[in-house]
Amino acid sequence: MIQLNRVNHQFAIGKKGKERIVPVLHDIDLHVKQGEIVAIVGRSGSGKSTLLNLMSGYIRPTSGEILVNGQNVTKLSEGDWANFRLSHLGFMFQSFQLIPSMTAFENAELPLVLQGVGISKRKQRVMELLEQVGIAEYAGHYPGELSGGQQQRVSVARSLMLDPPIVLADEPTGSLDSDNERQLLALIRTLNEERGTTFVLITHDDQVASTAHRILKLKDGHLLHAYAKGGSLAHEIQ
Repeated sequence: MIQLNRVNHQFAIGKKGKERIVPVLHDIDLHVKQGEIVAIVGRSGSGKSTLLNLMSGYIRPTSGEILVNGQNVTKLSEGDWANFRLSHLGFMFQSFQLIPSMTAFENAELPLVLQGVGISKRKQRVMELLEQVGIAEYAGHYPGELSGGQQQRVSVARSLMLDPPIVLADEPTGSLDSDNERQLLALIRTLNEERGTTFVLITHDDQVASTAHRILKLKDGHLLHAYAKGGSLAHEIQ
């Protein structure tokens, strides 16, 4: 589903002509299979979020190639990437990224609106997913009226609205308490088992990482290890 071949990335810092080059990722080879839950762990600054942004097309690699769902996306135009992203990728964020002035229903509905789906079909699809993630009774509530766990469930519903084969999650439990974290991880496992959705989880949380089928470690921009599911990873994440 996702393949990175010798991907490197660097940032230029400073004024034009006097830039300082900062390498971030080095010769990354990564393969994520269909139906996998893969966790990418590492300290802050190790390159985790940069790697996720490369997979999602928000930034381009300095060198190397990226394939998503069989398509080489490395050199897609911004417009083509936006269309590809809408139909192939779902996103979960630590900060939920909900629009305060829109209800839970309206926030979850956004991907369908962008795709031009009719009103009746939108209503049916949105309510089905809100029911699946356990938030249907709060469909008319605004984000400010919902708990953190409830807001994250709306975010999950939105990420799945177009039935994407891949969901990319950046610290998805970072704003949740322990109980809501357990509920969200159970929901991710259920969605993976029942829908076959592939998940890539960026995390520094031992509990989140142990949910994955496979755990990869980034250190100073290098991909170092892969672990089997389970076990304590706290010392490795650090």
